[in-house]
Amino acid sequence: MIVVVTPNPAVDVTYRVDEQRIGTTQRVRSVERRPGGKGLNVARVLAAEDVVTHSVLPLGGASGTWMVDAVAALGQPVTVVSVPGETRSTITVVDDLAHPTMFGEPGPDVPARTWLRVDEAVRAAVHAAPDADALVIAGSLPVGSPPDVVVPWITDALAAGALVVADLAGPALLAAADAGATICKPNRDELAEATGRTDERAGALDLLRRGAGTVVVSRGSAGIAAHTVDAVVEVPAVPGVTGNPTGAGDAATAGLVLALTRGTDIATALRTAAAFGAAAVLRPVAGEIDHDAAHRFTTDLETTRSHA
Repeated sequence: MIVVVTPNPAVDVTYRVDEQRIGTTQRVRSVERRPGGKGLNVARVLAAEDVVTHSVLPLGGASGTWMVDAVAALGQPVTVVSVPGETRSTITVVDDLAHPTMFGEPGPDVPARTWLRVDEAVRAAVHAAPDADALVIAGSLPVGSPPDVVVPWITDALAAGALVVADLAGPALLAAADAGATICKPNRDELAEATGRTDERAGALDLLRRGAGTVVVSRGSAGIAAHTVDAVVEVPAVPGVTGNPTGAGDAATAGLVLALTRGTDIATALRTAAAFGAAAVLRPVAGEIDHDAAHRFTTDLETTRSHA
C-alpha cells in the first residue's frame, strides 16, 4: 500500500481548442473535469497498475465537496481533511499544434491547526494495517504555507520503515531533503530554483548534503537521472512520442515508486519512470497512461552510469 499526500489538490479542467490564441474568443471543443493535483495523478496511475493507494487530501468549499464525490468514485481509500476556503482549480488549454497552456490557482489559506490535522491523517494512513510500503508527497503547497509542514510526514514514514518520495519544489523541496527523504524528485527547473544552482549535478549534491538519499531529476525530453554522492545514473527519454505532456512528470513519479517498492534497482526504476512518463503523453488528460506502451517502452530504454 502506498500513501499519497496531495498538499494542494485541484479541480483539473482541460479545455481542448482548435488553436490557442491570445486575446480572442475561442470555442472549446471538449471539456474534462477531474479531481487532480500531482499526488492524485500519481495515485490514479498507480491504481491502474493494481496498486492500493491511500490518498490524504485537504479540501474545502464547494469545489472541495465536488472533489470528495469525484475521488470516492475512484474506489481507492481516501482521508479528507476539511480546510477553510475553496479548493483551487487548474485550467489546461490543449490543441494539436502547441504546447499546452496551464493556469494554476494558488490554493486556499491553510491555518496551522489544519496542518496538524493533516499530520494526524498522514500518520494514521502510514501506520494503518498493513503498513505502508511508501509515502509519496507530490505537488505544490498552498501559497503562504510554511515549507516545513512536510517534515513530520517524512519523519513519521521513515520511522515506520516506508520509502519516501518527495516530488516538491522550492523551500518545500529543501525541507524534504533536510528531513531525509529517500528520494527527492524535482525537475531541472525546480532543482535550480530551490538550490540556486544552474548546474544539475551541483544542485543535486546540495540536496544530498542536506540529507536526501537519492535525487532523481526529470529532464523532460532529455530523459531522467538519479544522483547519489558517488554516481549519476541516466536514462534517455523515449524517442518519437508526441501528445499531451501534462501529467507526464506525475506518471514518471508513479512508475518510479512502483518499481522501487517492488525491489528493483535504481536503473530499472528510472527506465520504468521514463516509460510511464512517455506513456502519459499518449493520453489526453493527466493521471492516465497507455498501459501497453508503458511496458513496451520499459524494455526499449538503455541506462548509462557515470562515477562522480
